Amino acid sequence: MKQRSFILFFLCLIFPVYIIRAQQKNVFVVKANEVKATIEPTMWGVFFEDINQGADGGLYAELVKNRSFEFDVPMMGWREIKKDGADGSYLITNKGVSSTANTRYIRLESLSGKGYGISNEGFRGMGIKKDNGYDFSVWARQVNGGSVSLLIELAGPDGSRLGSATLKPEGAEWKKYTVSFKSVATEAKAHLELLLDGKGAIDLDMISLFPKDTWKQRAGGLRADMVQLLADMKPGFVRFPGGCIVEGRTLDERFQWKKTIGPAEDRELIINRWNVEFKHRLTPDYFQSFGLGFFEYFQLCEDIGAEPLPILNCGMACQFNTAEVVALDQLDPYIQDALDLIEFANGPVNSTWGKKRAEMGHPEPFNMKMLGVGNENWGSQYIDRLKLFTKAIKEKYPEIKLVNSSGTDPDGDRFDYLNTQLREMKADIIDEHYYRPPQWFLDNVKRYDSYDRKGPKIFAGEYAAQSVRTGSPDNKNNWQCALSEAAFMTGLERNADVVTMASYAPLFAHAEGWQWTPDLIWVDNLRSYGTANYQVQKLFSVNRGSVVVPLLINNEPAAGQKGLYGAASIDRKTNELILKVVNAAENPQDAEFITEGFRGKKGTMTELSSGKLELVNSFEVPLAVGPVQKPVQVRSGKLVVSLKPWSVNVIRVKM
Repeated sequence: MKQRSFILFFLCLIFPVYIIRAQQKNVFVVKANEVKATIEPTMWGVFFEDINQGADGGLYAELVKNRSFEFDVPMMGWREIKKDGADGSYLITNKGVSSTANTRYIRLESLSGKGYGISNEGFRGMGIKKDNGYDFSVWARQVNGGSVSLLIELAGPDGSRLGSATLKPEGAEWKKYTVSFKSVATEAKAHLELLLDGKGAIDLDMISLFPKDTWKQRAGGLRADMVQLLADMKPGFVRFPGGCIVEGRTLDERFQWKKTIGPAEDRELIINRWNVEFKHRLTPDYFQSFGLGFFEYFQLCEDIGAEPLPILNCGMACQFNTAEVVALDQLDPYIQDALDLIEFANGPVNSTWGKKRAEMGHPEPFNMKMLGVGNENWGSQYIDRLKLFTKAIKEKYPEIKLVNSSGTDPDGDRFDYLNTQLREMKADIIDEHYYRPPQWFLDNVKRYDSYDRKGPKIFAGEYAAQSVRTGSPDNKNNWQCALSEAAFMTGLERNADVVTMASYAPLFAHAEGWQWTPDLIWVDNLRSYGTANYQVQKLFSVNRGSVVVPLLINNEPAAGQKGLYGAASIDRKTNELILKVVNAAENPQDAEFITEGFRGKKGTMTELSSGKLELVNSFEVPLAVGPVQKPVQVRSGKLVVSLKPWSVNVIRVKM
């Protein structure tokens, strides 16, 4: 009797728990046989801008800063060396108008025979790896019939020698010299020393040092670990080269693609507009050498299987700075630059610019399909200039899709004016930007549900949740921001018939050279890692389906009910159902997926989660938020899973 009473008492305790759990189960309906939209291959991509030391000192693997003495302060990054009482002098010479791209060189003169020279600090130091090879090159000539040798040394902060080589220029004519050597140790803060051996003088220019282990081992190429992080995302496109550097603080400082191609020594260095933009992060040594130029951008896109999306200046400097514009009747050279770029990318080898592409080693066209005109420009002056660009480009290249700016914000007077004007112009693609708090992304998951399906397509060109406020140096790439972005991205994918492209921004940041936070990928001189935001972007990109199908809760799109957000697609190449589900709630939730028009059994579930919204990835713990995969199984047409609190989940089931 006592035992029976105890059992009844126990059942009375636990039975309500089962009722509550049954009530808490969230039932999703997947209509796998009801295609709502095609997902473009360009759906998830990346946006590169040379901010945060993204190109020089970052993706571009050159280790020497100010290699041709073209910075405003010619010796910035360099210092004089006098070892063991050595004596000598240096002189910076300006060639004048004879060379607009590379006007300066240095003359070193040794009076003591040995120990005199110069040292380069690199970009916050030089990251050197043990047993890696390094390629040194320099343009040089002897002075006054001299016979001086050049000792090249890599040194650590304590003066220890990491690697060295010697070369001896011959004659009084400029010539390029190269030599390679290996490092005997790993050092994040190395520097380069150039010492004269023998009395006399020597002229030097374009002093360069590259690691051998660049991406695809290309001489003078890109930093391999950074490109690999991009390749791992399998992005559908790369937008380049910005961003605000396209506009420049003034029109003289704008990005001009023709000055970024051809031999490196012929590319004209200019100041980077982020050099003086933020008082809290002044970066007086931030310039653009354009070693990473338009040819290299196109090549990078080809390497990682991404569509190129170049952005060109529309005749307007940054409106936050000078708001300088070129007169409408003087706009032709800007428009011609756009037409010539299309020819450079796509033209035959017997065309003017197609020939230049071929001369750089790529006779085949890059097959560019899209072009951006202007970046975050606004007002009637933008529309006036855009109309002239559009007319000229469409007349000659009607197949090229044009990307147009909707300004700096996703709402307000600027946005409303541009959105109206661009739709009246029947724009191909409208570029919308949002740097907002995490809650904004959760609140705007349905943003595109009501957009005109017959109007322009949307490019979510720049977005990132701001943990503190827009532009704050205290913003963090924490899990709360990444989680909110993931929820928003389900809304983008669900509306793939309107939104055809999306990219987080900015892309790269150097731990000691940044101006803006948050950023997708962080690097130092030797290491790199993807943030929690990167892990979200990668998870969505590598799990891009072919078509969208409905994912419903209570016969409505899964867009925030009980903190749940989702999107469903079919991958027709692999014949799989893909479910992307975000649990933005602080409690675990059971989810039951009922599949209509679909038969499947086994699959996988990849999960990103953290019990701490403030958690960030780091150099020390790069996968604090990282993917965890486990098997799942469909039984009787139903899939039941448990969603962790604050989690992003991708489920793939074979059909």
